[in-house]
Amino acid sequence: MVRERDGAGPAWSDVAVGLGVLALAGVAAWQTTRIAHNAAVYAQVGPTAAPWVTTVLLAGLGAVLLYQGLRGGWEHGEPHGSVDPWSLGWVLAGLVLNVTLIGNAGFIIASTVLFVCTARAFGSRNALRDAGFGLALALLAYVGFDRVLGYRIGSGLIEALLG
Repeated sequence: MVRERDGAGPAWSDVAVGLGVLALAGVAAWQTTRIAHNAAVYAQVGPTAAPWVTTVLLAGLGAVLLYQGLRGGWEHGEPHGSVDPWSLGWVLAGLVLNVTLIGNAGFIIASTVLFVCTARAFGSRNALRDAGFGLALALLAYVGFDRVLGYRIGSGLIEALLG
């Protein structure tokens, strides 16, 4: 939604976002042209179809954002507040713990810890409940990747019990 600024001109920060998205579309287009084409492709859709769709959508989004920025910027749904350093700290702690634990404790435990820390960053005060939800989601993801797709992810303590 474009806001009216009484002829104040472009909102340069919004213009910069539009230009940034257009630049990203340019990088995506350049990288898509570098994808090797196999002459023996039997499918009608080659390996560059999805990247080109993504590139076109990024370019469209960038053009709309640039247009809105030049017309005065867009209206944001909520006023911007300050960043809560404690919430950011919980997310960062969860990421560091995930990377640290995944090698020895395994995917399921590391992902559960990440879930609990992220839930805490979003204001949850019930770590036990969050651990239960995180464990269930991590188990589901592990079974999906390891057992169904055959893609090995972070074997550890619980994964060894699952055989």
